[in-house]
Amino acid sequence: MKVRPSRALSGFTLMEMLLVLGIIALLIGLGTVTMTDVFEDGNEVKARGDIQALKASIIRYKTKAGVYPSTAQGLDALVTRPTTPPLPRSWKPYLTSKDALLDPWLQPYKYEIPARRSSDSYDIYSLGKDGEEGTDDDVGNW
Repeated sequence: MKVRPSRALSGFTLMEMLLVLGIIALLIGLGTVTMTDVFEDGNEVKARGDIQALKASIIRYKTKAGVYPSTAQGLDALVTRPTTPPLPRSWKPYLTSKDALLDPWLQPYKYEIPARRSSDSYDIYSLGKDGEEGTDDDVGNW
């Protein structure tokens, strides 16, 4: 009768485990860096969509009120009834929350009338990620 030699227990060595974990960490790191750019692009797209929605609300405001809100009244005139001139002849809330007046970077959208950059009568814009006016990351209705 022949006795077979016992097989050694099979498994992963510590070095193999460290190598696999290192590769996984590297892939996660690369994915995070890549996704950061995707998220930033998403914020810009969201800001452009928000500005289009604000433009629609401003047009509805003008239709009912008879005038655009002044720069001093700002976009708050879409949420709360203005108490300073020009007073609207008719008013209702055009936005349900002041949160709609915040850009994706949680800064308030800017509103100016008359427009300096837009072909519309007014400018609505976000200062972008850096929060500074006049930089390349500004997003507006121009």
